[in-house]
Amino acid sequence: MKGFVTLLGALLLVGCQLAGPETGENDPKYPWWELVFVEPNYMKVWVEDSSVQDINDRVFFRAGKSTAASGQPSLEAESARGWGVVTGSGMPVIGADLPKLIFARWQSITEQKTYRGFIAIPEEARQLMVKSTHQRCPETPEKTARFMASLYVGLAPGGVLQAWVKDSCREPVVVARGQGEIEPLGPEQGKHGGRYAYPVSEKAKAYIDKYGIPYGSW
Repeated sequence: MKGFVTLLGALLLVGCQLAGPETGENDPKYPWWELVFVEPNYMKVWVEDSSVQDINDRVFFRAGKSTAASGQPSLEAESARGWGVVTGSGMPVIGADLPKLIFARWQSITEQKTYRGFIAIPEEARQLMVKSTHQRCPETPEKTARFMASLYVGLAPGGVLQAWVKDSCREPVVVARGQGEIEPLGPEQGKHGGRYAYPVSEKAKAYIDKYGIPYGSW
């Protein structure tokens, strides 16, 4: 927690200088941060494995959920291009300091391919994570600061990874990108006869038949 305390001290100094109504230093907050996986609409993934390396170089395995947040809106309009709404629930990474590196190995159900990759989290992102729980949104100072800092990691076809942090106004801010590679052993690293967690849904098939997979949009 040394890095967290250092950042917290710096933010306290800034807070004292601001001394505005939006300070959230005394608002209730969770001691850990959460990792949330997201996916583009219709581009379903299954996270086989994930881990976090914190700023003290400790590694936390199985750090996130196996499923990712997305939606399947009407087929009347193309909706998989871009990331859409970045939201969803994750899992707190209990015991971890602020994140330095995220690893994920995931099945791209839509493509029936398996990827693995890393995404490095920069210092600015960590500062934003701390600030989000220690400062209220200036636009709504009557609302308490975020209860828990969140790191969102998007997983998309082609092995694309992207990370966001929610700011004090609960808006997602892009903080990092990464590019994964094909897992040579296939789904579950060759276990279960190479079968994927589940087949492509009929609705996803219909979407892909109509619009295709928008590579390059993530």
